[in-house]
Amino acid sequence: MHPPHRPAPGAAPALSRVTRPSTVDLITVELRNAIYTGALRVGAPIREIEVARQLGVSRGPFREAAQRLVAEGLVVATPGRGLSVRTIGKDRIRPLYAARTMVETTAARVAVDTATADQVAAVRSAHDELVRADAAHDALRVGAADLNVHWQLVAASSNPWLLHWMSTLIVEVRIASFTVSEEYVVRKDAAEAHADIVERLEARDADGLEAAIRANLDDAVMRLLSPERFGSESLEEPRPLPPPRLDPLHL
Repeated sequence: MHPPHRPAPGAAPALSRVTRPSTVDLITVELRNAIYTGALRVGAPIREIEVARQLGVSRGPFREAAQRLVAEGLVVATPGRGLSVRTIGKDRIRPLYAARTMVETTAARVAVDTATADQVAAVRSAHDELVRADAAHDALRVGAADLNVHWQLVAASSNPWLLHWMSTLIVEVRIASFTVSEEYVVRKDAAEAHADIVERLEARDADGLEAAIRANLDDAVMRLLSPERFGSESLEEPRPLPPPRLDPLHL
């Protein structure tokens, strides 16, 4: 079992691969994952001494890692108040998803032309996990599996810039979900809603794949902006989440 704030190896969003990760690299990934899972809550202060102690790291590399997340836009540094996790309100949902749509549809067209059989199979495997998550009726698990389908699709493009942008966008999507609702909400039929994406990739149908991605992301925008319209079709994870706790890195 992996600690709740650490996705399993190969799962979104911690795929910022480095050949020889430094202490700062590892702390950065850990903090990004903690924001993604809600272990570090949106809008909440990041208490440097406390979090560094939980991770078992010194304050110097912790600060450097935190500044990387400031540069990514996931953490906010306020003079006199320190660091806090960013919030993304409803007014930013459409621009966020417009950026996500551009990255995913660009990656999809590349993947249709260049993805290996193994890369396509990784997208299918991610969808299989989404099917299992749907059956478990666990909103947070469904949400993570949903995003991992999209992550694996972008990964199938083998484009490092698209992967880099997607690694930040995925966390921002989670931040937005945690910001705009008192519950973490996902659609009940998430696996069915993603089936066309996987099938179009397997068929190497670029136009159909782009249309399926756009339809899926447009639906996600509507659910974030008007969740009351989809109440009976959604799963909810009540908030607040469990108290934040980070496990030591054992560097």
